[in-house]
Amino acid sequence: MLIHLLVLNYNGRGLMEECLPSVIEAGRQSRHACEVAVIDNSSTDDSAAWLAQRHPQVEIIRCPNRGLCSFNEVVPRLPGPVALLLNNDIKLDRRAVDPLVAPLIGEAAHDARPCFMTAPLCWLFDGVTYEGFRTAVRWRWGLVQATALYPGHEPMIRRQGLTASAGAALAVDRDKFALLGGFDPLYLPGRLEDLDFAYRGYQAGYRAVYVPEATAWHRGMATFGRVYGGSGCDELALRNTLLFQWKNLRHPAHLARQLAGLPLRLALELLRAPWTPPQCRWRFARALVGAMARSRQQPSGTPGAGDLRREREFFHQFHPRGMSHV
Repeated sequence: MLIHLLVLNYNGRGLMEECLPSVIEAGRQSRHACEVAVIDNSSTDDSAAWLAQRHPQVEIIRCPNRGLCSFNEVVPRLPGPVALLLNNDIKLDRRAVDPLVAPLIGEAAHDARPCFMTAPLCWLFDGVTYEGFRTAVRWRWGLVQATALYPGHEPMIRRQGLTASAGAALAVDRDKFALLGGFDPLYLPGRLEDLDFAYRGYQAGYRAVYVPEATAWHRGMATFGRVYGGSGCDELALRNTLLFQWKNLRHPAHLARQLAGLPLRLALELLRAPWTPPQCRWRFARALVGAMARSRQQPSGTPGAGDLRREREFFHQFHPRGMSHV
């Protein structure tokens, strides 16, 4: 079976020099036929020249810089049925591919629901700090938070199960990715689009599987952090969390959480303002204004709210208290 390993790159020649060899080696070690390609998002550094010189066997697919949405143009046209979607700061274990794709090709069924996405066990580059991607969802002061670092997560690290989302490394079924519309450009330049994609898959009746037998390592915020800085990344995450909620959530209990929590966040921000560094001051207020502007400028390109019962089930199933049962 043909498996595609796609690395998304923007001005990341140094990152690819460090990480791409592991992706190529993982493809070689797979029992499947694997093709590695780099989706280059209009890089202005020497990424393309370096690839052509050092890894001529790796295809370069040039796209406009649309973040994860660049996958939307590439994945549906792939000849193979499964693709790994990787950031350029991801290293793969040489044995990662086969267990990661197994649920997608029917080799590791957990239940009757078809699998549309899988996620590996991911560490930071230090090799000891767990990043995810067995993800839970919870509410914090009126906002949804997707996290793998919830209280009691440690026993879950090595246990296969379902996940609410994945981040910088995941595998997808090509056809289901296309049917779901891929990543929504509403969230550009990025953050939360992976949670939105996974939520829409859940609403469609699919399952996303966490595969700890497949290991990845992530530098973390290597491109985004350089462009937007820590404060800017946090503000984007807040803005896009609001957009995710406005787009997808309609259950009365969830609307009530938002209505109760958001004024409290604004009040707390007001009280903390005198002691908050200038670059962090009014961060949530700016995110709220930005979300309102974005929702007017860029209507969602993919279906939003779905079945209210499944909406409620998603938050119940993936609440940190319930993760040992999924």
